[in-house]
Amino acid sequence: MTAALVGVAEIEAAAARIRGVAVRTPILEVGTAGAPSLALKCENLQPMGAFKIRGAYNFLAQLSEAARAAGVITYSSGNHGQAVALAAQRLGAPAVVVMPETAPQVKVDGVRRYGGEVIVAGTTSLDRRARAEAEAAARGLTIVPPFDHPWIIAGAGTCGLEILDQCPGAGVVYVPVGGGGLIAGIAAAIKGRRPGIRIVGVEPEGAAKMAASRAAGRSVRLERTSSIADGLLPVQPGDLTFAHVQAFVDDLVTVDDQAIAAAVGWVFRQARVVAEPSGAAAVAAALEAGGRAAGSPVAVISGGNVSPSDFARYIQI
Repeated sequence: MTAALVGVAEIEAAAARIRGVAVRTPILEVGTAGAPSLALKCENLQPMGAFKIRGAYNFLAQLSEAARAAGVITYSSGNHGQAVALAAQRLGAPAVVVMPETAPQVKVDGVRRYGGEVIVAGTTSLDRRARAEAEAAARGLTIVPPFDHPWIIAGAGTCGLEILDQCPGAGVVYVPVGGGGLIAGIAAAIKGRRPGIRIVGVEPEGAAKMAASRAAGRSVRLERTSSIADGLLPVQPGDLTFAHVQAFVDDLVTVDDQAIAAAVGWVFRQARVVAEPSGAAAVAAALEAGGRAAGSPVAVISGGNVSPSDFARYIQI
């Protein structure tokens, strides 16, 4: 039986639940001479530097006191892990985060800064999930999924409600796609309120698992993924996030690593904003579309957790 899609009422309830923890991030209108302006939804300005706090706190806040006291565990390349650690810290719950061997040190340090325990396991999302499931069973922990859960999707959808309020003239919204939680939530919120706005999902060329799934008509697993956008590298979208994409997303596009790196530099020069590669992917797609997009474009900068050395390299491109 297919799980029900998340509705606007659930997203509105999540917005009330996370108020005071997640912030209402600003929209910045930027552009260059002779080019249409681009609205940037700056989720890099969340307390832990990415949109993930929305879903993580919405999830933990709905657990029983006993479940929170026993502790939670998640599997993450970085930003979701930091969000779970921060949400757990706010709610007084122990948190464990299973991260890949390739996780950027800045994200590992972030988890520990918020009091989370870090376990390193493999290089793929499947490796991390298997270890998290084993640890959860052995230690009595509650698993906080990184994307494929209605509470996570509803939390992410609160970003979509803010876009509607802040950009009444929006015609198209570009959203980066990893496991699909962010685009599932944003698309559900926006299509539930204003179905005429186009939603475009953006994936790295080396990690186009959602496009492959749409082509197959079901969630499919890639053999491998590769990109500088480390937050967009799950090898398979969730069944629930894929169902939302099928229902609400108008188009899926890919961008290469060169375009992503260039977008990191563009965002810095034009808006003085620090975006990690995963966070800049949507900007890369919007810049490539240029004036072809119908209506005012919005791009979601999903996060800004990038090492200073990597960032310095990207902004020189």
